[in-house]
Amino acid sequence: MIAAAITSLVLVGGAVGVTATSSAAPEKPSVAAPSAPAKIIRTAMVSAQHARLTVYSPAMRKNVVVDVLVPRDRTTPRPSLYMLDGIDAGFQSGYRDSAWTTQTDIVDFMADKNVNVVLPIGGTASYYTDWQRTDPVLGVNKWDTFLARELPPLIDKTFEGNGVNAVEGVSMGASGAMSLAVRHPGLYRGVVALSGCLDQLDPAAAQATQASILTRFGNPDNMWGPAGSAAWRRHDPASNISALKDTEIYVAVGNGKADPRLGRVGQASAIGGVLETGALMCTKGFAAAARKAGVDVTYDYRSGLHAWGYWAQDLHRSWPTVVTALGLPPVDPADYR
Repeated sequence: MIAAAITSLVLVGGAVGVTATSSAAPEKPSVAAPSAPAKIIRTAMVSAQHARLTVYSPAMRKNVVVDVLVPRDRTTPRPSLYMLDGIDAGFQSGYRDSAWTTQTDIVDFMADKNVNVVLPIGGTASYYTDWQRTDPVLGVNKWDTFLARELPPLIDKTFEGNGVNAVEGVSMGASGAMSLAVRHPGLYRGVVALSGCLDQLDPAAAQATQASILTRFGNPDNMWGPAGSAAWRRHDPASNISALKDTEIYVAVGNGKADPRLGRVGQASAIGGVLETGALMCTKGFAAAARKAGVDVTYDYRSGLHAWGYWAQDLHRSWPTVVTALGLPPVDPADYR
């Protein structure tokens, strides 16, 4: 089934004829370590509770747009929730918006919650990680450095953050969120992964990840080198799950079948079922690794395809786990089902 997904991904993405090399050089940074700190270049208010930042990233040597949703009551410091996008990561909106704000009710849902919601815009096919080399098409990707080191101090200083963080993502963003969490233990007290591939050493899963990068005309070997290498293992959530023993974890994935109760928003592209079935297989591999390591995870094995209609629901269903992670007043999970 994952093999079918790989073929479909390449065809749909229009990357037929784009191939990855298998002769990657040893891991080394494509950009020299920055000496200057990241800084906010510009701040604009989309609304009273919606700020749009332009942040200069020394690691990527470019400006990154970051939206921040803030609560109505900002009299006390608060935790931050970082939200990561899927494979297009802003492409469909011309890098003007995160899909979280265009495809879900996150703006209204978070309006009365004492949390900073941080939405980086951009990172198409990057997996929100530091790539070994600059890609001719996708450019310099140092998203791990940006999200884990450069951005949090700016958010905490500018938006009264209290240093407590969680990270959540869909599809590519789910893989990126879990990889960030295992690589930076303690930075995120909670991680939510929706329809992601969390077992990157499985050969079929690795091929699917490589294929997804190919659909956006990137060379996957520029990320972590050849699949199965030591660099892939260092970024693989399943291989490093023991790092999250003290972390609140929520994982949701569909069964590859549409839920008729959602109507049109529950539909997906022609390969939405195939992609979600692949994510389900990855999740099962991750779950086995978590059990072996003795790491507690809240799973939501539900109906659904690889589509925003389901992730919009997951935003609500995962909230009680996020509340626990961020140290907010307890809520009744039944109110969010």
